[in-house]
Amino acid sequence: MSILWILCPIIAIGAIVDSIAGGGGLITLTAYVAVGLPPQVALGNNKFASTSGTTMACYRYIRSGQIDWKVGAIAVVMSLLGSALGSYLATIFADKYLHYLLVFLVPAIAVFMMVKPDFGQAKPMGNKLAVFFSALSGLIIGAYDGFFGPGTGMFLTIIFTSVIGLDLLKACGTAKVVNLASNVAALATFMRFGNIDYAIAIPCALSAIIGGYIGSGLAIRGGAKVVKPVMLFVLSLLLLKVLLGMIGIY
Repeated sequence: MSILWILCPIIAIGAIVDSIAGGGGLITLTAYVAVGLPPQVALGNNKFASTSGTTMACYRYIRSGQIDWKVGAIAVVMSLLGSALGSYLATIFADKYLHYLLVFLVPAIAVFMMVKPDFGQAKPMGNKLAVFFSALSGLIIGAYDGFFGPGTGMFLTIIFTSVIGLDLLKACGTAKVVNLASNVAALATFMRFGNIDYAIAIPCALSAIIGGYIGSGLAIRGGAKVVKPVMLFVLSLLLLKVLLGMIGIY
């Protein structure tokens, strides 16, 4: 299919970004919609490919020892609960209020990252506090994912490093584990309702696997020097999406 020549390279680039800093869906989902896929099929295909790419990224982070399993396990459980809560809230409240919040929050996060010289350096906290904040972050970011979604992995990474005290690379790896769990749960739903075009999804998944392999390798080798600029790039994309959404363009 001719659209695969357009989609596959974009999906690979999105997977590279996602495996480094999260937020690759801001690139990939836009691509699926741009080539004319119906919204639900675009979401299903995006989840199929992103789950594949995230699996590869997780494998590489696990092999390099860049996962905090205690933080990740707690956050996985709470993020699944939070996602269900967020999905329910999305049926009650309009997301415009979150748009307004993000317009202020996203630039503030970017400035915080740029002016804080020790951002991403390990500052381990006590076990009880780590457990509490792991659960709280999983619940809150899971709810955000269920309610709105874009940039979930990036926000988890930021919280894991700036609040819980993981170094930036381990925060990235741990966030990938949480992302993978939520992706698998969502993918099962899309597959159940037949919202995946496998003729497109399978080649895109292979592209995402390649992107996940490349991106995670870049992060593991380069550390914060690679991760931090990509996170700032994702924050810029998220802010652009929010602003376009507020004026009804996207």
